[in-house]
Amino acid sequence: MNAAQRNRQAALLKATGYEDSPALTVKSSEGALPQGREISFAWLAGTVLTGVTSFMLMAGALQVSFKGQDTFSTPFEALAITAGEDVSSTPNSLVGKTRRAKPITQTHSDLEVIETSIREVVDGIARIRNQPFTTINATLATAATALSEDIPEYDPVALLARNEPLRANPATDLVSTDIYGADVEGEVTVRTAALELGDPPHRAINDVSAAQFVRLSVEGAYTEADGPLMAYAAPGASLRELGLEAPPGTMAGVAENVTIMPKTRMAEDMSNLRTERVLTIREETPLAEAFMRNGFTTQMVTAVTRAMHNLFPETDLPAGTRLRILFGPSRGTDTLIPYRVSIYDDTVHRVTVALTDQGRYVTALEPPVIEFSEEDTEEVNLGNLPTIYRSIWETGRKHELDDATIDRIAAMFAYDLDLTRRVSPGDSIEILLSGTAEDGEQELLYVALTLGNTVRELFRFQTEDGVIDFYNPDGETGKQFLLRRPLEGGGTLRSRYGYRSHPIFGDYRLHTGVDLAARTGTPIYAGGDGIVEMAQWYSGYGRYVELRHANGYNTAYGHMSAIADGITPGTRVTQGQVIGYVGSTGQSTGPHLHYEIKINGNTVDPLAVKLPRANTLPQQYQGEFEATIAQVRALINQDGTPADPVTVAASE
Repeated sequence: MNAAQRNRQAALLKATGYEDSPALTVKSSEGALPQGREISFAWLAGTVLTGVTSFMLMAGALQVSFKGQDTFSTPFEALAITAGEDVSSTPNSLVGKTRRAKPITQTHSDLEVIETSIREVVDGIARIRNQPFTTINATLATAATALSEDIPEYDPVALLARNEPLRANPATDLVSTDIYGADVEGEVTVRTAALELGDPPHRAINDVSAAQFVRLSVEGAYTEADGPLMAYAAPGASLRELGLEAPPGTMAGVAENVTIMPKTRMAEDMSNLRTERVLTIREETPLAEAFMRNGFTTQMVTAVTRAMHNLFPETDLPAGTRLRILFGPSRGTDTLIPYRVSIYDDTVHRVTVALTDQGRYVTALEPPVIEFSEEDTEEVNLGNLPTIYRSIWETGRKHELDDATIDRIAAMFAYDLDLTRRVSPGDSIEILLSGTAEDGEQELLYVALTLGNTVRELFRFQTEDGVIDFYNPDGETGKQFLLRRPLEGGGTLRSRYGYRSHPIFGDYRLHTGVDLAARTGTPIYAGGDGIVEMAQWYSGYGRYVELRHANGYNTAYGHMSAIADGITPGTRVTQGQVIGYVGSTGQSTGPHLHYEIKINGNTVDPLAVKLPRANTLPQQYQGEFEATIAQVRALINQDGTPADPVTVAASE
């Protein structure tokens, strides 16, 4: 580069603001403003600190604005397990302060074996003998645990098909509910003179389909991937290993898990799904059995008992022991698993075991102190209540009923109730069975389901043709002549009957049926016996079928992807017969069944309308059935003392 080029480049640099000056110096006068090429370290430090302080203030403001969602917290803090925490200010919660108040409901779970003297007739000879009966009176489960994780999918048609009325097996011993009065020793033969009193008919309880059902194992329901936001680190972890310095004199051992993790919205929502159950052991019970009845799998029982063995080596829980179990969600399922279990001698804490975020159960700190009540209690997560169907299964398995009996109980109410509706706190069930669980197969005699203020009772009764069915006090079976959700699996309720904003046109109009969403091609069943009136494309309903039933009832099915072969006007169909398949034809926003029930041409709510029964006891059985009701009521109202023979005789 020659001299002329260098001069030209220097002129350009100067024109842009560059200058040929000496290097910067840090020799600025103490406390004075820097001049020229001088730099002051004090002024530079002040500028940096001002920037850092401004950043921290803004970060704090954002934290408050977003309620801490962008901060970090530990799983220990997320569970709020702090020894000695005062929770007296939170009477409505069993686990101290939470982001959302959870209602507490009292629960009861009474299983009682009563023995009474009954009269039965064998080969024309009346005998009196002692007969045990089992009564169960319990609130319906408000949390779904591993007990009911493997139950059959809810399909009302399939449920009803596998629970048809029973037929008495002549080779099976009959079970009598005819109470005689005082207890007797051994067996007594009774000879009576002919009187104007009709003896109660022979009664038998034999579920011929029981062999088709086998209790499914709930083992394997838990995996190490389950268990978010747990409480404690693995045994042996020191504070140094956790990234903290242990204070002088501190012994290494089980330390709080301080694994850092983001406190996301998902984590907060999952914390709101936790529920705590507090119950009292009424009689000495094996530890493993108590756990299994409360939603622990075999693997969980083994892990928990191993973890607590050094502090609680007992294998049985004496009467008066309290169990306090915290349940939480399992990722990927709607099943709650035990996060923490504590054992108390009355109100004195003995041991606590909690689930770590590595999926292991370890000994842990005592949870926050609560005030124990005489009644069993359970937190209720209103957003995570199970369906009535699953709650019946959960409660039945908790009381060790066999799967066939639970399935039949659900089928009894499948016509009358929408079993996919969520259970409400305080709903309950009462059951009477013959014999005891130790004796072998038990027979179902009576079921009462209480939902809200409505009680539905069903009594077993056998007619002369050997058919055994269950009837309400008016002599009507639970079976109705129309199905409320006539498609495979029952579908998912997307829109109820009533006025709404039309999803396509946007105007406010009456929705004349219910929309039950299901996959395209799902079979649709005839709601009841009837005759096909229409089977064609029908305006906004798309492919459409309408059936005419007895007594002015019609049912209609819209938006089908296809109408089943042979479904043409004038064809006679039977309840449960496939008449078409779910689709989205016509004015539809997605695959679903639009189902209507009409009475004399007027639409009604399919899920709420009171429907006539399909079967009623003939008048000739009225007296015998009333005697059966009186006998069953006498059994379930007993307190363990013999029934008054005068009262029972009068009821007969």
